[in-house]
Amino acid sequence: MATAAPAPPRPTPLATPGWAWLPRILLLNLVVEVLIVVTGGLVRLTGSGLGCPTWPQCVPGSYTPVPHQAEGYHRFIEFGNRTLTSVVGIVALLAVYAVWRWSGPTRTRWYAVWERGGSRRELMVPALLVLGGVVVQAVLGGITVLTGLSPITVSLHFLVSMVLVASAAYLVARRPAPAGRRPLVVHPLVERLGWVTCAVGAVVLVLGTVVTGSGPHSGDANEPARFGFDPRTVSWLHADTVMLFVGLVLAVWLAARLTGTEAASARAWLVVLGVTALQGVVGYTQYFTGLPWGVVLAHMLLATLLVVALTRAVVALRATEPTTA
Repeated sequence: MATAAPAPPRPTPLATPGWAWLPRILLLNLVVEVLIVVTGGLVRLTGSGLGCPTWPQCVPGSYTPVPHQAEGYHRFIEFGNRTLTSVVGIVALLAVYAVWRWSGPTRTRWYAVWERGGSRRELMVPALLVLGGVVVQAVLGGITVLTGLSPITVSLHFLVSMVLVASAAYLVARRPAPAGRRPLVVHPLVERLGWVTCAVGAVVLVLGTVVTGSGPHSGDANEPARFGFDPRTVSWLHADTVMLFVGLVLAVWLAARLTGTEAASARAWLVVLGVTALQGVVGYTQYFTGLPWGVVLAHMLLATLLVVALTRAVVALRATEPTTA
């Protein structure tokens, strides 16, 4: 009596043709998040924050800049940043779809990514956070324009961007690792110290926005809005916090090297240390050269890359072997 042939094995996510697109889309998601920070910094540093004086329109009656607009070239810089926001939103939506489509084994049901076993909830949550954050940023950007570039909303605009960059970086770093909770590859105290380092890094970023909001680069070339703090005082407070951050990064790197079972963990923290050192050089350069906007823009870019490196380093504290199922 003939027996029925066994059912063919169910394809795994790695075996699906679309899976190869997932890392590319997630990387693009990170790149555009970094770019929007850089272009936003360019808007602020060139005094183009009110290049489009209304929101959501650029000028009353037009969503795009118009000829002979009083804001001159500033209108193109501000409009370019607003246009990139649309690109960021499209890519964020694509990233959510890609995670839903290719990260779970049961892709025929919309809730498959939440199912236990094949779930990649650790990817879907940050992907949705980035998408939602783009909407928040658009609204916050409008409030910033309508309030005449209040230093509080400008700072919040940057800090929310750092959260989105961290989420996008987490997607890139976490995707190749096994699904679900992963075992530590370092001593548990090292991970706790790593999270403390992240908390201090967040304080560094907040103080950095206070420094910028207390200096000449407020975003409006004609009527700069500032916090009112003494720039020298807040700059040194920022620098002192950076010193603490450097010490913590050194400690985590050394501890990961001594206790880690995967070399990637220590290497990731060494990258954080390198970016931090470069950031320090640029920071002191901008301080002692009178804050030229090009150097300040480089400082903002490095701050963004530091968030990327720090996120990657935290992920590397747990097992990062490629998933095989």
